Amino acid sequence: MSYHRFLPIVLGMILLLVSSHSSAQKNKPVIIGYVGGFRGNILEPSSIDAKGLSHINYAFVDVKDNRAWLHNEKTDTVNFRKLNELKSINPDLKIIISIGGWTWSKNFSDAVLTDTSTQNFAQSAVDIVSKYDLDGVDIDWEYPGMIGDSNVYRPQDRTGYTDLFKNLREKLDALGKQTNKKYFVTTAIGGSLEFLQHTQLEVAQQYLDYINLMAYDFNEGYDNMAGHHTNLFSPPNMPYISSADVAVQNLKKIGVKLSKVVMGMGFYGKGEIVESSENNGLYQIPVKDVRGGGYTYLKDSVVNKNGFIRYWDDVSKAPYLFNAEKKIFITYDDEESIKAKCDYIKKHKLAGAMFWEYSSDKKLYLLKVLNKEFGY
Repeated sequence: MSYHRFLPIVLGMILLLVSSHSSAQKNKPVIIGYVGGFRGNILEPSSIDAKGLSHINYAFVDVKDNRAWLHNEKTDTVNFRKLNELKSINPDLKIIISIGGWTWSKNFSDAVLTDTSTQNFAQSAVDIVSKYDLDGVDIDWEYPGMIGDSNVYRPQDRTGYTDLFKNLREKLDALGKQTNKKYFVTTAIGGSLEFLQHTQLEVAQQYLDYINLMAYDFNEGYDNMAGHHTNLFSPPNMPYISSADVAVQNLKKIGVKLSKVVMGMGFYGKGEIVESSENNGLYQIPVKDVRGGGYTYLKDSVVNKNGFIRYWDDVSKAPYLFNAEKKIFITYDDEESIKAKCDYIKKHKLAGAMFWEYSSDKKLYLLKVLNKEFGY
């Protein structure tokens, strides 16, 4: 048989291998990192592991006069350029603007109050995406129908939230026809039942690519005890304890597709001084808040150092630190808890993982776990 007769077979095998590799890449769980520029800081791309992420959500774009607004325009625009440069390292990386956040959610309710204002607001967000050659819009409204950080809020937020995503989807799809590019519409959501009661997520999901579940800060709802802030499970005998699993199961119950749900992880710790050393500070009465710090700081300077001992709650699949002398309790995520969450994501076929916030773990201790578990 001649060489020329073998050639089509060889080329076919090569194409099959390339196609299989591309398909495997697409089927990996996503890793979405929130990267903060809200302080007006200039980002340093060399500090970001472009190959370790599928999406970067740039935090944040503000809302002003019913429009998406670059609060720190001079630095935001520089950061957009710098983040786009990372695509030379990872061509599949997506850069998405995240609008809102805890502090900048005050004006969402006004912006989506009428059909006209909603369309104009959505268009202003799409215009930013188009102008700076970005890849989509993430809405981090904290929270529809609730006061949040002294926000304007209304009962109409429930439907306004849905209408916003409908408009974003339509306008980004229209832009995509011009640019021959797929754009993303995503949202960051609270992990509470109250969030679901004030939204129509079961309806809004049809317009969304990913639903980023903020499975952290759970302990903020506890006035009388120091609990985990980013635990995977709730103790069976404490059904009032929030957890990532409870939040995921609540989403499932209302019909949200788990294939769109991205589990959020806290790359930072939260600390409290507690009254008692019982149970090594866990579930004790808090006295006052103290610094927790990002994970790199905790791992390098606090864990099993200076009187702090690391404990593991095997029921909640969560670590915590306790300094018995000073009665300081710190709740956080570490390599072991991140691994447990990755196992959960794969078992329940979630879309992947999200974390807040990139600079909290400068040495990438936790991102490396995500990369290993998801095959990056």
